[in-house]
Amino acid sequence: MPGAADTVYHVAMDARSTPQPDVTFPSGEERPALGLGTWRLGESSTHHAAEVRALRLALDIGYRVFDTAEMYGEGGAETVLGLALAEAQREGVARDDIFVVSKVLPLNAGESAMLAACESSLRRLRLDHIDLYLLHWRGDVPLEETVRGFEQLRRRGWIRHWGVSNFDLDGLRELAGLPGGKACAANQVYYSLSERGVEFDLLPWQQLHQMPLMAYSPIDQGTLVDHPSLRAVAESHRATPAQVALAWALRQTGVMAIPKATNAVHLNHNWAARQLRLDAADLAQLDALFPPPRRKRPLAMR
Repeated sequence: MPGAADTVYHVAMDARSTPQPDVTFPSGEERPALGLGTWRLGESSTHHAAEVRALRLALDIGYRVFDTAEMYGEGGAETVLGLALAEAQREGVARDDIFVVSKVLPLNAGESAMLAACESSLRRLRLDHIDLYLLHWRGDVPLEETVRGFEQLRRRGWIRHWGVSNFDLDGLRELAGLPGGKACAANQVYYSLSERGVEFDLLPWQQLHQMPLMAYSPIDQGTLVDHPSLRAVAESHRATPAQVALAWALRQTGVMAIPKATNAVHLNHNWAARQLRLDAADLAQLDALFPPPRRKRPLAMR
């Protein structure tokens, strides 16, 4: 919309606003509710330098949570993230302030294969440990073996916490019933205004058990960036539709949003959304536009 740059500046600098609260993990550790995804990064070596610059900009803006996976760019996303993090640490960013999330493929979810996969991820990331290591989605390896693999990595100091991705409630309940399964620290799923199915039972269960829900594609892979139905709410706050979509997700206890962005404007816009507060009238209008689920739906995946 016209004047977007001035709009974002207003949202970010309003002294009456404070950032959305941090997300608390089962260990009691708190981390920012807004992170940065890296899907589609590292797919071409010709773009690596530009992608590293974008990640360095994100660090300069204030991003400290980064989500990646061994699958993204066949390790390329971890490589460019590792380069950016190494540069930032040389310039004074403390490793303890950064929270790195990566994911292991289901075919590598067995104990020995996971060991090798994690070692490769650490090498690409140029780190001595991963803060949160997730099973990307459930495959054929028994969950019991995957949990043993995670716990072995934790004992070695290669990971600090482990969790899962794309698990619905039945999968989390099964996991919780396994030896060591209650150590699951997070579940990452597709969650946005246009995909609210997790609100029926999954999100309430995770909130009850103080297990953060990491929302990937919270702007619906760009569909909500300039969604016409969101413009009225956005204009009332001198914000953008994408900022409204992010603020809507971030307002909820235990929800961490990890949109992907590499454009400087989008990185700044997303970061400013942390300051945006939606009131009851806004939320009612959004519920009318994007109704909450009234029945169980299959878990959305992308």
